[in-house]
Amino acid sequence: MNTHDRRLVRRTHDKMLGGVCAGLADYLGVDATLVRVLTVLAAFFSLGTVVVAYVVAWALMPTT
Repeated sequence: MNTHDRRLVRRTHDKMLGGVCAGLADYLGVDATLVRVLTVLAAFFSLGTVVVAYVVAWALMPTT
């Protein structure tokens, strides 16, 4: 895939909750499970800040 064609979008085919982690993983070129685990850890250690960021991303990111 050409780097100019990359878009940060929510993935509907590989989603667990909202597709944000799957879309971010696809955008970064890493495994979605890794992004999901890091998101859960960050949500725990950030006292909920990441949860708010996830909800905002869920609302703002377009779907594919």
